[in-house]
Amino acid sequence: MADMRPGGAPTVLRVVLGKRLQDLREKAGLSYEEAGSALDVTHATIRRMEKAEVGLKIPYVEKLLATYGVTDGKEIDSFLALAREANQRGWWHRFRDVLPEWFSAFVSLEGAASIIRAYEPHYVPGLLQTADYARAVLRAGMPQAGEAEIDRLVALRLERQALLTRQDAPLLWVVMDETVLRRPIGGPEIMRAQIDRLIEAGAQQHIRLQIMPFAAGPHPAMYGPFHIFRFPIPELPDIAYTESLVGSVYMDQRDDVSVFLEALDRMCAQAAPAQTIQTVLDGIRKEI
Repeated sequence: MADMRPGGAPTVLRVVLGKRLQDLREKAGLSYEEAGSALDVTHATIRRMEKAEVGLKIPYVEKLLATYGVTDGKEIDSFLALAREANQRGWWHRFRDVLPEWFSAFVSLEGAASIIRAYEPHYVPGLLQTADYARAVLRAGMPQAGEAEIDRLVALRLERQALLTRQDAPLLWVVMDETVLRRPIGGPEIMRAQIDRLIEAGAQQHIRLQIMPFAAGPHPAMYGPFHIFRFPIPELPDIAYTESLVGSVYMDQRDDVSVFLEALDRMCAQAAPAQTIQTVLDGIRKEI
């Protein structure tokens, strides 16, 4: 059993271990009901463990490994150590007072991904926002929120950006609609500072930015923003993410994710090349 740790993202690690437990159960030829009987629990509990919907109780994991025929002591110890790590809270738990439960999974996926691709038609992605721009965006979306809540959300957004400065930082590849840069958010000074931040980001090797110009006409993703996460962990498939005003949808079925990948690939071919991003941004900045 490979020791592949998705760097401090317990939710993602729980997904990995759930998939490993499923694989072990299937190799042992046991049904959900049979595995549940070994623990004296319902088959639904086994399903929820495999789908990472609940924490992994160490005694349950130990009993399941024995039931599935895992006898190597080192393998068992490694699995149990990962299960304990998976049950630990992520750094974002400190922001649980302002972080919606449905977005916690996003932060975990973001932190574990090796490649993050996205299309954004409305705003600069959170990983690339300046503090002032983030504050203006949050204030527009949450007009009833108090300053303390907005401050906490800005702090959360800035802390998420730390992953781009890690030694093993993911590749961030974003296509932004020209609307993102034309929509005045927070005033000219804030917009100029935000564009400067994008110019700086676009010069980094692990960040690739493209602009979909108005002149390009219609494109495959005009329905709304989305993200695609790819991981350096064999058990995790690509995951596509979309959100609305009241929640989010995570998709990992290959046919579903392929639709988003195909649309993004076509858009990347249609958008202004990443090599021209500084020229494009410089031109828009002068117009502000």
